[in-house]
Amino acid sequence: MQLRDNYKYAYISTAVTTQVHSGQGQLIAITLGTTAAGTISIIDNTTGSTVNIATLKASVVEGTYWFLSNYSAGLRIITAAASTLTVIYSPIG
Repeated sequence: MQLRDNYKYAYISTAVTTQVHSGQGQLIAITLGTTAAGTISIIDNTTGSTVNIATLKASVVEGTYWFLSNYSAGLRIITAAASTLTVIYSPIG
């Protein structure tokens, strides 16, 4: 897998559904600053809530979680509580 050099980021700090990117791309990492008692769902899609990339459990340890995973439809993050996180990704195309 090749890393790209056109990284972008999205900062999330509330319990919300965030469409980080629409279209193909690569999820590089998620850095958690603080975690709350709610899961973080990572989805390859532009609609819905069916997790197909990963779920970070409620109150997961703060730090950087590396994925280096491609997604095809879009990158959607659902935070069930007010965790603070930065999603680092790279659009393809």
